[in-house]
Amino acid sequence: MKTALVGFMGAGKTSGAQTLGPGAVDVDAVIEQRSGRPVAEIFAAQGESAFRELEERTTLELLDDPTVRAVALGGGALQSQRIRDALGGVRVILLDIDAEQAWQRVGAGRDDARPLARDREQFERLHAARRPLYEALADVIVPASCSLRLGEILAAVEDVTPGEARVLWATAESGEYPVVIGAGLVGERAFWPRALSGRRVVVSDYNAAGLYAQAFEPALASIRIMPGEQSKTLAHAEIVWTEMVRHGVTRTDVVVALGGGVVGDLAGFCAAAYQRGMRFVQVPTTLVAQVDSAYGGKTGVDLAEAKNYVGAFHQPSAVLVDPQTLTTLAPEELAAGYAEVVKTGLLAGGALWDRIRGGAPANDLQVITGCALTKLRIVAQDEHDTGPRQLLNLGHTIGHAIETVTGYARYRHGEAVALGLLAALRLSGAEDLREEVSELLAGAGLPLSLDPQVSVEEVIRATARDKKRVGEGPVPFVLCPAPGRALFGQVVAPEELRAAVEELRA
Repeated sequence: MKTALVGFMGAGKTSGAQTLGPGAVDVDAVIEQRSGRPVAEIFAAQGESAFRELEERTTLELLDDPTVRAVALGGGALQSQRIRDALGGVRVILLDIDAEQAWQRVGAGRDDARPLARDREQFERLHAARRPLYEALADVIVPASCSLRLGEILAAVEDVTPGEARVLWATAESGEYPVVIGAGLVGERAFWPRALSGRRVVVSDYNAAGLYAQAFEPALASIRIMPGEQSKTLAHAEIVWTEMVRHGVTRTDVVVALGGGVVGDLAGFCAAAYQRGMRFVQVPTTLVAQVDSAYGGKTGVDLAEAKNYVGAFHQPSAVLVDPQTLTTLAPEELAAGYAEVVKTGLLAGGALWDRIRGGAPANDLQVITGCALTKLRIVAQDEHDTGPRQLLNLGHTIGHAIETVTGYARYRHGEAVALGLLAALRLSGAEDLREEVSELLAGAGLPLSLDPQVSVEEVIRATARDKKRVGEGPVPFVLCPAPGRALFGQVVAPEELRAAVEELRA
């Protein structure tokens, strides 16, 4: 299958194409070779419109040429509808780069910068405008830092058929893995990455196992727990470990975490600790897991005193996301996941937030993919939660405290996060945004007020035990004055925290 590389200026499309071997070409290089002039000179002499026409003709010719195996497209090529149409039946790989990194690579205001990379503000606006188009058309999204390893990455996902599923390539300091998103992956197609060998050990709750465990047969063992946060404990981890020993599981086998966030956290933790570490695959079947908890390698269990207090960073070997599993969820479970959708949209801003605030349903495939991509980008910067990854805690400091003081039984995780988001936006001074978020949450059926029987004092005390706290310092909060502009490590005055929690009781 022919491959097309797309992405913004500086993403590494030219060098990436070269790694794919004979038959790989770069559109800009072909234009320069044929005209005998650099693209910048053509651009300056004839203007952007004339260059785009030349770019379109050359790109369409190369995409139609059977001797060409891979084509690196220009950064603005996807503005052409004819080019977008020609990409049908072509595997489209997006080399994903943020605006700051791209600016440092190709422009930074130098006189020899590319024609569209000489003004910083214009450059950033162009990046923000093009990125959603790249994402919408891509079959595989790979960080630009991996551009010289495209052959290796494509080999790892060669059994993923474009059009049937999409791949996000996740990177972290301790490892990399594919996130495969597509309808039917745990249903009629029963997908499993060919590159992932080993006997399977399915860890699931009774609900998810009854629906989907057959997709992972044959399995060495199938271990089931009761649904709900109350199962995310050290006692249940010991049950899982004991069953693994009884079935003769070794560290060369693969744990399949089949279910929601509780199963993913517990099974991942068991995999991280069993025989000092074994591989595991996340198969999230709830919305909260598909948009958030399945990615990034955080695993662990709760203590009675605090949520997620015992655990390990342990990256999965793959994540398999089948949005069709969401059709079996109760409305309350979908609503709980929607709180994480709103949180992630607030962090991302831009096109993802616009889609969410515009009324996209909770199980919208583009929303799920956008949320996953947002989290993966953050984790790639900070795997171990010492910096930007703390942004993902937006709404969670107070939300986790509410879960803790109610014994993990009164509120679903997403319901508590919904309340935490409202408190965080009040602390951010974002009154209009809080009102808009409140309407979104209410529309999904999420609670907007705290049970009057829940003690404000206990919630405040529980926030002081948040796992993000370091030493004797105050608990750091994530605040969000505007979509796409969240800040981590923020200090909140005690009286402001009290007012925000008390307002939830109003």
